[in-house]
Amino acid sequence: MDSHIDLMKPPHFLAEGRVPRISVRLATGGVFLLLLLPVSYSAYAQDLGELSANPYSPDSTANPFGAGSPFKPDGVNNPFSLYGSPFSNQSVTNPFATDAPRLYDQQGNYHGKLSANPYDPDSTSNPFGRYGSPFSQDSINNPYGAGNPYSPNSPTNPYGRGLRIKER
Repeated sequence: MDSHIDLMKPPHFLAEGRVPRISVRLATGGVFLLLLLPVSYSAYAQDLGELSANPYSPDSTANPFGAGSPFKPDGVNNPFSLYGSPFSNQSVTNPFATDAPRLYDQQGNYHGKLSANPYDPDSTSNPFGRYGSPFSQDSINNPYGAGNPYSPNSPTNPYGRGLRIKER
């Protein structure tokens, strides 16, 4: 038997035209995972609750025992969380935040950023912006528009659902 290995010569199973089954299975499984990962990761947006005046809904930010708890790790009312800290760029209370959580109604329509930043054009705190002006139909600060207290999707309705708060 020959004691040295010729590195320029392919292994015997490749020279015969056969491919091991395990490598084919791993290759197809790996390709499938690589295709699935970006789709599932990009479609994911963390749900932070509902901006609502309803104190009985468990997802409402007005419920101190639900999503509005100051102890919820990812809550907007927790001053030590990423979304409630006055120093975080993703916080609703930071007046300079640029990556604040977004508001969506039950149909998935965008209603601006829940932010204390009065200079962000999409902020609900910008009095001249589309989502913060008291005169805009899309603003939650307009009692005759999206902020109507009689609308079931309004965040000011104490018995309604409010608007979904989602990260990015």
